[in-house]
Amino acid sequence: MNRHFTRLAALTLTAAAALTLSACAGDDSSGKGADKIAGADPGRPKIELPSDLSYTFDWPRTRDKDKNAVLADGQQSIKAVDLAIVNQDPLDKVYLFYYEGEAAAGTEEFIQAYAKENARVTGAYRFYDAVVNMRSKSEASLVYCEDQSKAYDMYLKPKKVNKTPVTRNSYVLYNTQLRKNDKGVWVVQEIHSQRGSDRCQP
Repeated sequence: MNRHFTRLAALTLTAAAALTLSACAGDDSSGKGADKIAGADPGRPKIELPSDLSYTFDWPRTRDKDKNAVLADGQQSIKAVDLAIVNQDPLDKVYLFYYEGEAAAGTEEFIQAYAKENARVTGAYRFYDAVVNMRSKSEASLVYCEDQSKAYDMYLKPKKVNKTPVTRNSYVLYNTQLRKNDKGVWVVQEIHSQRGSDRCQP
């Protein structure tokens, strides 16, 4: 799945790290306060990320409350995976709140790769061109692009940021399948990615 461009590129993970929950549009530059989502139900876990990580979600707010909920939980699930990587915890409860089945298993493997290398992510991430398709009241797909051109891996001991050049592979297309669970949360069940997708090129 390798969600981010530089993320341990030598590792070929088959998983889909999915990455997604906050307001349906706008820039959360710090990653802090991401759990404060307009219209979100209470009970979602709090996500606080280091100040060197920033996120921009150029996603539309629609007139459909169900689509908006998918977009919101989609955003938070992305940050939840990065939190697990920062915590070096492949079984972090926050990302498991948003992932299940195939997506959860693949994401665990993805996070484990970072923990094994004593590394985490850093930099700025931008998500755009999101499209939600409601299959039913409890099933949906979310397709979106990610700009990884300013995102990097950071090795912790010794501390070193692995900066890499920007190429067409810095832009990734994601196709995620979600379901609404009994808590009212849109959880990711499957995620597939296409690095260098024509659709996502600037």
